[in-house]
Amino acid sequence: MKLLLVGEYRDAGLAAEVAGLFGFARLLDAEVSMVLVGREADLPAFEGRLWLADVDTYGEYAPDRHKSLVLEAARREAPDAVVLLHSSYGWDLAPRVAAALNAALVSGVTGLDDGGYVVECCNGKMRRTVRPLTEPVVLTLQPGAFGQDALNGSPEIRYLEADGETSIECLGFSRPETGIDLSHAVAIVSAGRGIGSKEHLGLVRALADALGAEVGASRPVVDAGWLERARQVGMSGQNVSPGLYVACGISGSIQHLAGMKGSGFVLAINTDSQAPIGNVADVLVVADLVDFLPLLTAQLASRC
Repeated sequence: MKLLLVGEYRDAGLAAEVAGLFGFARLLDAEVSMVLVGREADLPAFEGRLWLADVDTYGEYAPDRHKSLVLEAARREAPDAVVLLHSSYGWDLAPRVAAALNAALVSGVTGLDDGGYVVECCNGKMRRTVRPLTEPVVLTLQPGAFGQDALNGSPEIRYLEADGETSIECLGFSRPETGIDLSHAVAIVSAGRGIGSKEHLGLVRALADALGAEVGASRPVVDAGWLERARQVGMSGQNVSPGLYVACGISGSIQHLAGMKGSGFVLAINTDSQAPIGNVADVLVVADLVDFLPLLTAQLASRC
């Protein structure tokens, strides 16, 4: 299979989530090329062709120009699929590219299943498998859904230019005022409804502090107002792929599991030995977290 990845240049640098595109390509054992509007001083390391356009000329995002650049790279590469991140950049650009190629568009892919692409639906309560009937296909991938592959190699750089003037100006990107971005966290301790009450969040925060981790949450905790929505992990929140994920009192709904399945090592703490979270956890501790968390935090503190 041949993939054309569309890199994303954001805030004067390559978006870290681009590594997930290569994780997807690895699962398919695909031949890879990439198109990027960026700078030669800040490029992904991989083996393959990189079609590069100068960000100073084309801007971090100018929809019609970026579409033209992707289409030109696609014309030269003839890929089976054009793959973007499911981000504000990908949401806008992917439909433009798909329409121009007369191609199927599958948005928000979280996995692969028997030759099809898995997409969450019904607010994460269900999932469907989509098998496009024609090629090429345009895909957007949920950030964090396919891990963050360590990149290496030196791409063969070729240069692109787009003709014509742009009719749309991108004024920039802004982040939520909270500034919470769990997608880059190396460790996350998440609280679920099983912590019992808002007062027990102190136990979760203490463990997170001992681990140097961020605090996350399941949807019921956010809906209850115990933590802000920016900390929600799952299909209706953030997709994460930390090296360590600690699930405290989280049963493991489909939407939550989809949001944290890219995690390296998963420790789950739950009173229910049959909770679905146990199916993905590397270690499941069956215990009352009110008793267990202080003990674990104390052990970690004694080793520092």
